Amino acid sequence: MNESVYKIIELVGTSNVSWEEAAKKAVETAGSTLRDLRIAEVTKLDMTLEEGKIKNYRARVNVSFRLED
Repeated sequence: MNESVYKIIELVGTSNVSWEEAAKKAVETAGSTLRDLRIAEVTKLDMTLEEGKIKNYRARVNVSFRLED
């Protein structure tokens, strides 16, 4: 059996369009600098407001990746 070790980091993505776009942006940005991403889990959704209106959607995402030996 191949044994591995994984690290989990927390990211916050933002979008003025949707929570889905915010989560996607977080994962894609992490993927540009981290190798071997395995799982992304959305843990919290919220919004920033300005004058009673939605300014940004925010998605908190835990991402795991395999540590190299």
